[in-house]
Amino acid sequence: MQHLLFLVHRFPYPPNKGDKVRSYHLLRHLAKRYRVHLGAFIDSAEDWRYVDEVRQYCGEFHFEPLSPRRATLKSALGLLSGEALTLPYYRNGNMQHWVDRVLRRHPIERVLVYSSPMAQYVSKHAQLTRVADFVDIDSDKWLQYAASKRWPLSWVYRREAARLFAYEQAIAGQFDATTFVSGIEAQHFREMAPPCATKVGHANNGVDSAYFDPQRGYDNPYPADVQPVVFTGAMDYWPNVDAVSWFAREVLPLLRSQLPRAAFYIVGTRPTDAVKQLANLPGVTVTGSVPDVRPYLAHAALAVAPLRIARGVQNKVLEAMAMAKAVIASPQAAEGIEAEAGRDLLVAHAPTDYVMLAQRVLAGELPLLGQAARAAVTSHYDWDANLAQFEQLLSRPPLGGQQAALSAVSALRRAG
Repeated sequence: MQHLLFLVHRFPYPPNKGDKVRSYHLLRHLAKRYRVHLGAFIDSAEDWRYVDEVRQYCGEFHFEPLSPRRATLKSALGLLSGEALTLPYYRNGNMQHWVDRVLRRHPIERVLVYSSPMAQYVSKHAQLTRVADFVDIDSDKWLQYAASKRWPLSWVYRREAARLFAYEQAIAGQFDATTFVSGIEAQHFREMAPPCATKVGHANNGVDSAYFDPQRGYDNPYPADVQPVVFTGAMDYWPNVDAVSWFAREVLPLLRSQLPRAAFYIVGTRPTDAVKQLANLPGVTVTGSVPDVRPYLAHAALAVAPLRIARGVQNKVLEAMAMAKAVIASPQAAEGIEAEAGRDLLVAHAPTDYVMLAQRVLAGELPLLGQAARAAVTSHYDWDANLAQFEQLLSRPPLGGQQAALSAVSALRRAG
């Protein structure tokens, strides 16, 4: 069996948020074909209890603790060095020593890095076939953050967007291939970085449609007298916090004025104080972590994904669709999903759009929407079929030396 080095910025278990869902399934897929040596950071104390679940897929492994508070302070070094703050956030001597050691000890010819900052650990190994799964254009996400914040955060976020994009472009030029989570995301990056276009592709996410099966019996977690509207996701993630706050304050009061039984359920781990405070609003419930999200999807009247800041593909939308649930999504949340708006899912822009579409769903005017949603997911989002593309990319001979290095230096110089 051939050896592969897989570097991940966040421990890939449990698969309860977007990045972990993809990295976990990618690890499982790769382990069928390679002896995978896995390096990952663990930024949550809860995740240490899942180490045995993950290492069954690994040869050698190194799980490095990462304190978000200390890493944030360390990232400020980027202001002095002129680099993206994301890079010192994930820079760690123990991880680098382990990478160097495992490359010496094993006949590793292939490397897959998951998220751009992990590329720094193999930047000097041009003799290897190196593939970077960026998943999303993270630099553009920082630009979206900047637009919604006041100075000085707006300045910091714009700076990070520019510096991180320069790094993304450098890595895409240096590595043998770079992938994103959707064709639209990959095309955006090609347009932003034309010199890298020929080496940029995409691999769709997947959904375990046997697990997210609407035909299973699920106990109803909702009171009998409500029409539940559900949002699922990690509730310490700022775009999710922004989405539910906006929906609870701008959309729900309008919806309840027309449908008094409508109730908004925010289902997800680690709700911030801002999210918890939403429970004080009429018709809002914040569940916190739940053992299984499927009952909340199965018995919801509809699911919503009103994200105003988003990149890539939203797994929360795919999972709700797999459960044959009517979904109303913002344009940002729907982008990149292979589904037809109006047939497989609904897209809303303004609060009044959400209210009008919710009324139609709750009145039973769109009876085929859930069935079409599940069909779209089972047709386009099979994990094994979509992740098979990584085998082709990893089988390429390494790009190697000089031209890759020159393109990386050129991109960084242009960033100033």
